[in-house]
Amino acid sequence: MRILIKNGTLIDPANRVQAQLNILTADGKIAAVTAGEPEADLVIDAADKVVCPGFIDIHMHEDPVIDGHLYRDEEKAIFPAMLRMGVTTVVAGNCGDNVCDPADYLDLVDAEGAAVNVTMLCGHTYVRKAAGHQDKYSHVTDQELQEMTRIAERAVKAGCAGVSFGIRYVPGTEEKELLALAALCRQDGKMIASHIRSDAAEVFDSLREFLDIAVKAGVSAEVSHIGSMAGFGQMEEFLKLVGEYKLNGLDVSCDCYPYYAFSTGIGETTYDPGWLERYNCDYDVVEMCEGKYKGQRCTKEIFEEMRRDDPGALTVCYVMKEEDVDRALADPNVMLGSDGVLSSGQGHSRAAGAFARLFSFFVRGGKISLYDAVAKTSAMAKEKLGLPGKGSLGVGDDADIVIFDPLRITDRSTFTDPTVPPVGIDYVILGGEIAAKDGKVVRADLGKAVRIR
Repeated sequence: MRILIKNGTLIDPANRVQAQLNILTADGKIAAVTAGEPEADLVIDAADKVVCPGFIDIHMHEDPVIDGHLYRDEEKAIFPAMLRMGVTTVVAGNCGDNVCDPADYLDLVDAEGAAVNVTMLCGHTYVRKAAGHQDKYSHVTDQELQEMTRIAERAVKAGCAGVSFGIRYVPGTEEKELLALAALCRQDGKMIASHIRSDAAEVFDSLREFLDIAVKAGVSAEVSHIGSMAGFGQMEEFLKLVGEYKLNGLDVSCDCYPYYAFSTGIGETTYDPGWLERYNCDYDVVEMCEGKYKGQRCTKEIFEEMRRDDPGALTVCYVMKEEDVDRALADPNVMLGSDGVLSSGQGHSRAAGAFARLFSFFVRGGKISLYDAVAKTSAMAKEKLGLPGKGSLGVGDDADIVIFDPLRITDRSTFTDPTVPPVGIDYVILGGEIAAKDGKVVRADLGKAVRIR
């Protein structure tokens, strides 16, 4: 199918282009970029609209596998939610977590198709458990580490984009674990990403721990969701420290989501004793996203009951400082990562709204420019991961394209209704086919596995 997209403002930061140009797609690729109007099977008039590369989410959490198949509920699964907000390629397996062996997950995406293209990180926490170590607070044995390395090496060689760590969630993690798995990424120039060990006042030592591992291993580093790590008054100094490592030769970048509240399970180590003092707050900053108290703010009694009886229940915690998140997203070394995760349709609104919110709240609100926002949602992730054919609109690139109205695009998901799609996104084109139109999924099987070799 040949599609001509005409009269739109083409923004392609990967190629440093912002101009009114027409795009012709054919056979899943960008066939021509021109001021002319070549013949096509379908013509889309994008007057007054932005035409840009399909968004790339460098940090999200994949749908589960149920009875050997991808979870495909169009209203509750995260991949369709990603597609409806313009995302065409996701990087899953973050924070050390995988729902199954990441190499097998890539194979499953290819076998069944997905709503979006999927690349994977191999999660340290998953590998730790697969090697037989279940206690997150204790150290692994040398024999367990040897098995962890074997499992992770297979995943990296099978095309995973690197290794992710959730050090915060596995306090027993030692340097030898981090180094052994990070070293697997050196030969092919792959990256390591991490939810670092701690936040707030403890964030600087945690950042140094992770970046020192990257230096020792000789690999690229991605610091995950920094708004929820340094968004408590530390962001200026945090970014300064990242810049210091970068100017001393480390390939390091960060991602951040455009919200002022974070989300995690109520049983996670984030809420281990001491969290009230760390965030200087009371229990009512925590809102339950699911379970018997869904939509309610916690009391001490609710918090303790849910942490004991339903530790996997997702929460939203309202403790981040607006000025810190704004500072992060304005930084030239910070890209957008949704950190989206859904549990049967429940979770943080970022899973369905993060990319639209960047344009509605941050661009129209004058916090960042339109061009920079497109760069943070496409070109920066492309460069970081070396994604072939993604994140740019040059001739021969994959025809993954978003067309949106910069004056209308608005996120509508909320913490109580987190899967409501945004408005103002006219078309999402994936592999030269219309995958979503006006906030509705047209095809939910066009996505393929993206392997980094």
